[in-house]
Amino acid sequence: MTQAIMESPVLYVLGGCVALFVIAQSVFFLVKAWREGKRMGMDTKVMRKAAVSGGVFTIVPSLSILFAFLAMQGTLGMVLPWIRLSVLGAVTYEVPAATSAVEAAGMTFGAPLSGQVFTSVAWVMTLGCITPLIIIPLFLKKILSGVDKIKERDSKWGDIFMNALFLGMIAAFLSMGVSGEKPLLSWMVLGSSAILMALCGLVMKLTGWKWLEHFALPISMLGAMALTLLYVHILPADLLPADIFQLAGGVADVVEGGVH
Repeated sequence: MTQAIMESPVLYVLGGCVALFVIAQSVFFLVKAWREGKRMGMDTKVMRKAAVSGGVFTIVPSLSILFAFLAMQGTLGMVLPWIRLSVLGAVTYEVPAATSAVEAAGMTFGAPLSGQVFTSVAWVMTLGCITPLIIIPLFLKKILSGVDKIKERDSKWGDIFMNALFLGMIAAFLSMGVSGEKPLLSWMVLGSSAILMALCGLVMKLTGWKWLEHFALPISMLGAMALTLLYVHILPADLLPADIFQLAGGVADVVEGGVH
């Protein structure tokens, strides 16, 4: 029953419509930018080089979205993660939203879901993402004016206020990943990712390679994922989360199904 819902033709049609809309929007602005460049008298070779460079540099950063899709596919099927990540690609929102909804139902992410839980996850992921679409058009101007007033009174406290908001948001996401009964593996992966990101920043500072900024996130994610496999083999089983073996089994089933 759950598999029938996950692979529903209606979801495929919705996913196709979303993908076509995103592609059409991208093509529209690309054509508009190209025509505007022509009108301004820009060299065609320069514009073509900029377009090709931009396209190439979007490939590696988008790997983080691909990894999130693969991680979610084993639990939520292919279509729902495809729809969600095709709109915004907000890995920092979609994965925690899906995980929270599954855990609220008393289940672990990676285990087979019932139709009711899958529907709840879809609603949580969708409704939670609607909030910014309401807040930004209606209240963003007032929020920004309030922040500007704080900066006008005291620029130092204005910067502290903005940094506190950012760090609070990051802390909310991090707490989900490193909390639990056996958080050692999560802390080790988090630390490894932070070290890899810091190394990328150090390389950029020493070499002046600004292009590396676009690759820093995928490098830290790929490196941390690779190190996770090492940590799982090194750490004793009683220090590892119980659901990690369940999740690994689900991923293996997806891979095996793809091979056959």
